[in-house]
Amino acid sequence: MDTHRMMSLAALIKARDAGKARPELMVALCRDAIARNDDRIRAFTHVALPSAVPDDGPLAGVAIGVKDILDSFDQPTTYGSPAYEGFQPRIDAAIVDLARRRGASIIGKTATTEFAFFSPAPTVNPHNPAHTPGGSSSGSAAAVAAGMIPAAIGTQTGGSVVRPAAFCGVTGYKPSFRLLPTTGIKHFSPSLDTVGLFAAGVEDVALLAELLTGRDLAVPEGASPVDPAGIRVGLYRCAQLETADPAMRAALEKAADLAADAGFDVGEIGEPEALAHARDAHKTIQDYEAGLACGPDLARFRDQMSAILVQTIEAGQAIAPSEYDAARRLVKHGRNATSALFREVDILLTPSAPGAAPLGLQTTGDPRFNKLWTLMGTPAINIPGFMDDAGMPLGIQAVARFGRDKTLLGVAAMLERAFQA
Repeated sequence: MDTHRMMSLAALIKARDAGKARPELMVALCRDAIARNDDRIRAFTHVALPSAVPDDGPLAGVAIGVKDILDSFDQPTTYGSPAYEGFQPRIDAAIVDLARRRGASIIGKTATTEFAFFSPAPTVNPHNPAHTPGGSSSGSAAAVAAGMIPAAIGTQTGGSVVRPAAFCGVTGYKPSFRLLPTTGIKHFSPSLDTVGLFAAGVEDVALLAELLTGRDLAVPEGASPVDPAGIRVGLYRCAQLETADPAMRAALEKAADLAADAGFDVGEIGEPEALAHARDAHKTIQDYEAGLACGPDLARFRDQMSAILVQTIEAGQAIAPSEYDAARRLVKHGRNATSALFREVDILLTPSAPGAAPLGLQTTGDPRFNKLWTLMGTPAINIPGFMDDAGMPLGIQAVARFGRDKTLLGVAAMLERAFQA
C-alpha cells in the first residue's frame, strides 16, 4: 500500500481553508472510505451515525477515530472487552470532548486490545492482512494507514502508539506525559498511560496536536522548522539494539546517515546504566498499578477476561508495596540520567520496534524499544519511511527531552523528508 493513498490532514485543512473542501464533504469522504475498506481491515468497533458536521472550529471537517479505551457519550465504549459489550458512558473522555469543542467529528471507535493490554483485536495490517497491525492502538493506526480517516487518537502504556504506527507505516506521536489529558480513559497503569495521536505524516500529526491543544506545535510547510546544525542527534546504543532484526538495524544506520546528510550533528551515545535498570522496572510499576486500577474488573468480570489479563492483574496484586516503591526509585534515577543524557544530545534515534510487523495475528509485537520512554515521560514519535525486503514498513523512533515536543516534531519532520527524498 502506498502512502499516497492515506489522507493528509494538512492537505485537507489547507483545502478547507481555501474554500475547496466543505467540512461536510470531508467527513462524507471518510464515511465512504470506511464503508469500502473496513470489512477488510476491521479497524472500527463502531461507526457513528451520520450527524450534522460543524462548520467552524480549527478541526471542522476532520473525522477522528477514537481508540475504544476512551469514553464517548454517544457511542458504545467496550474497552476491547466482552465484559463491557454495549457499555455507554454518560460523558466523553476529556480528549474526546476537546476534539469536539475544536469542531472535529468523532466518526467512530477504533479497535483496541482487551483493556489496552495484550489480547489482540480483530484488526489486520493494511500492508498485508496476514500480519499484525500492532497494539494496543491497533484500529487507530490501521484506520489511518488504510486511508479511511486523516487522524486518530490512541494511548500508550508500553509501546501502544509508536509500535502500531511503525507496523502500519504511519506517524504515531506520544507526547510528553500529561500534555494530553487522560481523564475518561480505562486506566491500566495511571503513571504510564499516555494519550497519543496518529496521522499520515509528521507534519499532519504536528498540525493535529496544535489544533487540538492550542499549543505552538505545528511544523511550517516545506520550511526548515529547526536549524539542523544546532541539533545534536544521538544514535542510541542500548543493549536491546543487538536484538533488533538485521533489516531494522540497517534502517537505523541509514537513518543516522541521512540525518547527517541533512546537516544534523550526528553521533552515537551509549545507554546509561540507570536507564537499563529503569527499563526493567516498567513491568513492576505497570502490573502493580493494573492490580489496583483493574482490580474492580477482576472482582466482577473474571470469567469474561482473558487468561493473560487475569494473570497480570493477580500478579500485580501480589506485588508488595515495598517492591513498587523500589521500582519507582529506579525510575527516579532513570529520569535523572535522562536529563543528563539530554544535556549531551537533543534527539535520540532508536528503532520503533524490533523489526517489521510480525506474521500472524496472535500477538501484537514487542514494546521493548518503547516502554523506557513511556516510563520516562519523554515525547517520542514514529517516523515512517523505510521498508524491509517484503515491503513491510520499518519505523524509526525519535525521542526528545521532556517538554521539548516542538523540537521533536520539527526535527522529525525534517528527518521524514530526508528519509523519503
